[in-house]
Amino acid sequence: MANRIVVDPITRIEGHLRIEAEIKDGKIVDAFSSSTMVRGIEQIVKGRDPRDVWAFVQRTCGVCTTVHALASVRAVEDALGISVPANAEMVRNIMEGALYMHDHAVHFYHLHALDWVDVVNCLKADPKKTSEIAQSISKWPKSSPGYFSDIQKRIQKFVESGQLGIFANGYWGHKQMKLPAEVNLLAVAHYLEALDWQKEIVKVHTIFGGKNPHPNYLVGGMACAINSDGAGGLNAERLAYVGKLLQDGKEFIEQVYIPDLLAIASFYKDWGAIGKGFGNYMSYGDFPTNGYADLSSFKFPQGVILNRDLSKVHDVDHRNGDIEEFVNNSWYNYSDGDDKGKHPWDGETNIKYSGPKPPYTHLNVEEKYSFIKTPRWKGLPMEVGPLARLLVGYGRGNKEIQDAVNGALSHLNVPVDALFSTLGRTAARGIETQLVANWTMEFYNTLMNNIKNGDERMANMDSWEPSSWPSETKGVGFMEAPRGALAHWIKIKDGKTENYQQVVPSTWNASPRDPKGQRSAYESTLIGTPIADPELPLEIIRTIHSFDPCIACAVHLYDEHGNHISKVQNISSCDS
Repeated sequence: MANRIVVDPITRIEGHLRIEAEIKDGKIVDAFSSSTMVRGIEQIVKGRDPRDVWAFVQRTCGVCTTVHALASVRAVEDALGISVPANAEMVRNIMEGALYMHDHAVHFYHLHALDWVDVVNCLKADPKKTSEIAQSISKWPKSSPGYFSDIQKRIQKFVESGQLGIFANGYWGHKQMKLPAEVNLLAVAHYLEALDWQKEIVKVHTIFGGKNPHPNYLVGGMACAINSDGAGGLNAERLAYVGKLLQDGKEFIEQVYIPDLLAIASFYKDWGAIGKGFGNYMSYGDFPTNGYADLSSFKFPQGVILNRDLSKVHDVDHRNGDIEEFVNNSWYNYSDGDDKGKHPWDGETNIKYSGPKPPYTHLNVEEKYSFIKTPRWKGLPMEVGPLARLLVGYGRGNKEIQDAVNGALSHLNVPVDALFSTLGRTAARGIETQLVANWTMEFYNTLMNNIKNGDERMANMDSWEPSSWPSETKGVGFMEAPRGALAHWIKIKDGKTENYQQVVPSTWNASPRDPKGQRSAYESTLIGTPIADPELPLEIIRTIHSFDPCIACAVHLYDEHGNHISKVQNISSCDS
C-alpha cells in the first residue's frame, strides 16, 4: 500500500502550492499538484479601457510584473493593429533581459541552490582549498583564502548564536546532500554576494520604467522619452549607466553563476535521470529583433516538441483552437459544463463556484482539487520554461543555442538525455541566462546606435484613440516569461475590455489532471523519484523548485490517513 505525504505549502516560491505524493517501496508512484489560492484578476479588468489593463494585470504577481505588462500591451497592440518603434522594442527587450538575469540568478542562489548546498557543512571547509577551487573555475576577484575565511566566520557566528536567520531550518545534514565542505562554502559566499548584486540590476527597470517592481509600459511603445542632451528623460548619463549595469550583470553571470552551477551540478549527475516527465515542451518564442510579427527574428524560437523528439518542431498558433483550458479538476465552473475545454478568447473565470470546497486534510483527487485551470495544446500537456526554450531552439537549428547546450553537456560529461530531467531543467536556466545576458548587450548597442543615427522615436500613437477602433476586435499577446510560455488574450467591444484571460507558465506546469487523466508537468516529473526519508522530502522540493514555481512558508507532512506526523520548516526567502 502506498503512503501519501503532503507538502503544503512548498516554500521558497511565489504563491501557495501544495504537493501530495504517494510513496511505495521508496519511490513516488503518484503525485497531485494543487494551488490553494484563487486568482480572479481577469474579472477586475472587464469593462476597463484596454490601454490601462496592463497596469492591473501587472499586479498578478509581485515577481513577474514586467512580463504581464508586456504580454498585455502586446495583446492590445495586436487587437488594434499597432506596431511599436524599433527603440521601444529594444527597451522592452532590455527590460525583459534584465529581468531574466535577475530572476534566474535569484532563483539559483536564493530559492533553489539551498536544495543542493549544505550551509552548516561549510563550517568544516578549508578556506584555502575553497580559494583554490574558486580560482580554478573563474577569474572572479573575490576568491582569496582570507575572503572565504571571513564568510565562514560570519556563518559560525550565526550557528553559535542559535539564530541562523535566512539559513534557518534547512535540510542540513540530509543524506542526499553531496557537496564537499569547500564547495558548500563557495556557494554560501556567492549566495551572499548575489543578494547585493540583485538589487543593482533591477535599476534598469527604474531607469526605463520609473520604478521596480511594476515598471511603466505603454500601448504603442514605451513611456520613457529620449533626451540625449537634456537633464531629464533618457539622457546620455542614464543610458550609459544602463550599459554599465548590464555589463556588470553579464560579468556576474559568467564569472559567478555559471561556474557555480557547473561545479554544483558535477556532484549531482544522478539527477540527470530523475524528474523526466512526459517529454512534451512548448515555447512561444520571444526577444523580437525585427518586429513582434516576424517570428523568424525572435532570439528564442517558437515551437512544440513532442515525446522528446528534437528532429521535428511543431508550430504554435494562439488564434485557432489548439490551446484550450479545462476546469474538470479545478475549483471553477464553466457556464455550459465542465467537461469541455475553452479557448482563452472564450474563457471564463467563474469565482462564483458552487462545487466541493478545498479540503484541509487530503485532497479528494476524484473531484476538483486545485484553483489552477488545466491548459492543453491540441489536447496534450506541455512543459514550459527554460528547458523548453532551449530544446525548441536546439530543434529549430539555432546554432547559438546548440553551441551553448553542447558546451554545458560536454563540460559535465553527461549525455543529451540528461537534459530531460531535474538536473537538465536547472542547467538550462543557467545556460539561457548567459545567452540572454549577451543578447541584452546587443539590444542595448542597437538602441544606442539608433539614437546616434538620430532616431529617438519611442512610441507610435496611431490608432491610439478609441474613435478609430472597430466596434469589436480581439488580440493575443504572447512572450516567454522567465518561467515559461505566457499569453494574454483580450476581447474589446465598444472601446472597453469585454473579456480577458491569462494563461501563465505555472498554469501549464502546475495544473491538475485533464479529462483524459493526463498529468501536467509537476505531477508527471515526480513519478519515479526516490525518497530517502519521507519525513524530509528534499527530493520533492528539488524537482518542484527546478521549475521555479510562481504560484508560500512552512511545510507539513501527513500519512496516508491524514494524520500529522512531522513538520518541515523550509527556508523562507523573499521572492521579490
